Amino acid sequence: QVQLAESGGATVEAGGSLRLSCAVSGDTDSIEFFGWYRRFPGERRVQVAGQRGGGPVNYADPVKGRFTLSRDIATNTIYLQMNSLKPEDTAVYYCNVDLATGVGSLRPFWGQGTQVTVSS
Repeated sequence: QVQLAESGGATVEAGGSLRLSCAVSGDTDSIEFFGWYRRFPGERRVQVAGQRGGGPVNYADPVKGRFTLSRDIATNTIYLQMNSLKPEDTAVYYCNVDLATGVGSLRPFWGQGTQVTVSS
């Protein structure tokens, strides 16, 4: 089990930057995947950025070159640096980790979500 606590959501003007943080506690040694999703009003959550194991970070096309996913192992914190923000980035952002369950499958855990609003 892990617990995720997000912070950093805010209202910012177009062109600005924000850094979202996700503090992870619990069984962090079992994390197989970590990343960020976002949900637009009335829609399902979609992945923004994610990394599985030691592989490359995958970014959604709309955020490539603007967003950066990172993880600080020492502090068990996952970050999403968002630059050159656009009004279409306005959404609720969710931190996600998947834990190995020991039976060959993964169990997802989610944060509570943090609102990012980009004004034009």
